[in-house]
Amino acid sequence: MSHPWGANKGFRQLARLELPGAGQVVVEGGYAYLGHMRPPAGTTIVDVRDVKHPKVVAQLEVPANLHSHKVRVANGLMLVNYEKYRPYQGTQRPQGGLKVFDVSRPERPRELAFVPAGEWGYHRFSFDGRYCYGSPAPEGYVGNILEILDLREPQRPEPVARWWVPGQWVGGGETPLPEGRRVRCHHPLRLGDRLYCSWWHHGWYIFDISDLARPTPIAHCDWSPPFPCPTHTTLPMPQPLKGRRILVVSDEEVPDRLAPVPNAFLWIVDISEETNPVPIATYRARPDDVPFDPQCWYGCHQPQEQVYDTRLAVTWFAGGLRLLDLADPWQPRELGYYVPLPGQGHQVTQSNDVFATPDGLYFLVDRLGGFEILEWVGKA
Repeated sequence: MSHPWGANKGFRQLARLELPGAGQVVVEGGYAYLGHMRPPAGTTIVDVRDVKHPKVVAQLEVPANLHSHKVRVANGLMLVNYEKYRPYQGTQRPQGGLKVFDVSRPERPRELAFVPAGEWGYHRFSFDGRYCYGSPAPEGYVGNILEILDLREPQRPEPVARWWVPGQWVGGGETPLPEGRRVRCHHPLRLGDRLYCSWWHHGWYIFDISDLARPTPIAHCDWSPPFPCPTHTTLPMPQPLKGRRILVVSDEEVPDRLAPVPNAFLWIVDISEETNPVPIATYRARPDDVPFDPQCWYGCHQPQEQVYDTRLAVTWFAGGLRLLDLADPWQPRELGYYVPLPGQGHQVTQSNDVFATPDGLYFLVDRLGGFEILEWVGKA
């Protein structure tokens, strides 16, 4: 399979920094915050007020056997994860969890609190400035569960609620699930009094969180199997499309799959009747499938989570960044794409995450190496 590194339709590169591979990028108040994939690199803070001349202002490191590849920022607070990193080195047992920093001065992050979460730690999470909706793996549980934390007092985060699939709490005497860690919470996202939450090879849920202390599942959908890739993100569109309430669901192209093909792709789901979600369309970056290549992942990963109109950018690993128009949710339309050159010292591109701004800027990170600032200059 040949890859068109450097292919571009509709984007203009404004800047590039050769930073270590990153799992997530968030932009807040003129600064970009990057969570890195491999220790000792933890979090990098970049001044992007001049988007053509970004500059690194702070970098945090993490201990061996941990990575800190996710980051969220709101209300002067930065949250980062501590998660078990593989391959495991030495005998040091990692302590995973969630760290809270004061970033009112981004060039001088100040640690405020640490929420422990066992050896496996935290994976993904979202943060609205008060509540954190996360996926820790506490002691006694098999796989990650849903947890809501209250950060009204950032120095003392308080648990509000937990929810898990029966069979995950083996420490509480539940009968273990045969799928083991393949049943685990991955990525909660809130809209109003609903929480949309992927659960890896167990599909995804819609929770009623009108009472934050009691998340109540009102829908569950699982298409793995028959499709081989786990569910990564469930992103609710904030406005109706063609009069319908829409959920965008991305599967992830990863080694933990049920078959070599098809490659992971994007689903468009009608949740107008939220107790009965119905997939109505899909999007694939290429019409044919290629067997999974552990050295160069190809398929879908993560959509932008900042939605301003009907445009949606999605990272596609070796397929780069794809920009879609969902104005007609039954027929997603590709507007353009940007496939970066491989990061310094690497042979392949693996676009991992993107942050979008209302004025058409896209901040793109590669899981192997590279941080780019792009501008959409194409036409709808």
